[in-house]
Amino acid sequence: MFEFDQYLGFLAFLTILTIGFWLMIFLLTFVIPYWLFGASLERFKEIMAERKAKREKASH
Repeated sequence: MFEFDQYLGFLAFLTILTIGFWLMIFLLTFVIPYWLFGASLERFKEIMAERKAKREKASH
């Protein structure tokens, strides 16, 4: 049915496919939401600091 080199190629294909699958799951469930949440939080802090600076400048 399979020669030994075909068997090794098939195992390499399955290994790469499995690694890619779990990497995609990891990226979609942890890395991307973490990155988006962190970027949003930093932007919110920048906006609040700009508003505070404008308020202090207007009051002085």
